[in-house]
Amino acid sequence: MSETTPVRRPPQVLRGMRDFSPRQMLLRQRVIDLLRQVFERYGFDPIDTPLLEYYEVLAGKYGEEGEKLLYRFVDHGGREVGLRYDLTVPLARYVAVHRSELVFPFKRYHIGPVFRAERPQRGRYRQFWQCDVDIVGTRSMMADAEVLSVWIDALTSLRIPNAVVHVNHRQLLEALARAAGVEASLAIAVFRAIDKLAKIGREGVREELLRLGIDPQAADRVLELVQLQGDPAEVVASVRRQLADDPLAQQALDELELLFGYLAAYGAPAGSYVLDLSLARGLDYYTGPVAEVIVTEPAIGSLGGAGRYDRLIGLFLEEDIPATGASLGLERLVEVVDEYGLLPTPGTVTQVLVAPVEEQQRTAGLELARSLRAAGFSTELYLGERGELRRQLQYANRKGIPFAAILGPEELAAGAVTLRNLVSGDQERVPIATLPSILAERLALLGDRAG
Repeated sequence: MSETTPVRRPPQVLRGMRDFSPRQMLLRQRVIDLLRQVFERYGFDPIDTPLLEYYEVLAGKYGEEGEKLLYRFVDHGGREVGLRYDLTVPLARYVAVHRSELVFPFKRYHIGPVFRAERPQRGRYRQFWQCDVDIVGTRSMMADAEVLSVWIDALTSLRIPNAVVHVNHRQLLEALARAAGVEASLAIAVFRAIDKLAKIGREGVREELLRLGIDPQAADRVLELVQLQGDPAEVVASVRRQLADDPLAQQALDELELLFGYLAAYGAPAGSYVLDLSLARGLDYYTGPVAEVIVTEPAIGSLGGAGRYDRLIGLFLEEDIPATGASLGLERLVEVVDEYGLLPTPGTVTQVLVAPVEEQQRTAGLELARSLRAAGFSTELYLGERGELRRQLQYANRKGIPFAAILGPEELAAGAVTLRNLVSGDQERVPIATLPSILAERLALLGDRAG
């Protein structure tokens, strides 16, 4: 081999990125379609933003840990750019650019890929999709309740079991830290440590707090306060008594009471949300109520995060514009739906294969396929060079096509087809004129059994 000959390696996908098979894409599209339906029922309109932003748009918005995970580079024009890390900061930039065109409160949803240079593991990838709803231009707790209600409805539509929305308030966390004697300069670091409570346990968080220089008594007091549990109204009342002298804490508790009241009015089932004083959410731009949707049985974990960010848009304008939003992670949702068989999904979009038995029936097969497509059915003809019937039916079975419309000389003479159910093996002679209605009935029956 010449020294100048490049060494060729087998083609491979970048680590943390993935290819998707047709079946995987069909499941992803079904999940996205269900989410879109819920979002639009609440009056959220779609937008999109570029994958690339000027790095200065993204910089300084995600905290120290987030900054390390940003994909940033200099493009061919010498511009410093970055791949979007989430859909919220691009929304803030979008509002700043299009402010004069928007009707406030502005309600948008956005479903699309984001990028983070983190260590890949199950359920965590370097390219993944987020599904966001946001309301911009109002401080009303009704807006916070609405995005959480959208969450609950969306997860119900996906048949996700036992999903519970955990809710807290950033101002309340700050007040709990003050009550425990934690210095204000350490508050953000304390929030990040508390946010790991479910992962590393009380002792693990305590050790982190001590490493931050928190007094042991203060660390124990913080952990005691954030682990208060029970009915949201009872926990709010208990914390209200303990923080009676802190006006910011009282304001946060007032907002939480409003939020829980609105959630009930939206029809959120009792037990679908709880007050979780240990919830911090890692992003630095949150300013008010924060939330996370968690499934513990089965042990799925977190499916998304939410929160109010009243000062983020102001970083791009000379005025603050209040906003709140919620995000679901598509990768985790699809993984859960697939693993637990919550939304049975076909392996192909094709509903029927038109199968001419002989070459003489091919023209009639083309005409039949065209008429079935016009009637709204996803229809294929086998395009292989050797088109004997056995090979056509093998093709349909391997793809998972549920029905074959077999067209031979006898069928053609009778103005009919043999409609074979490739799942059960049953078949029937059907007049071509009634084929669309019969096929629709058989597909509906097959769908009912799959569901």
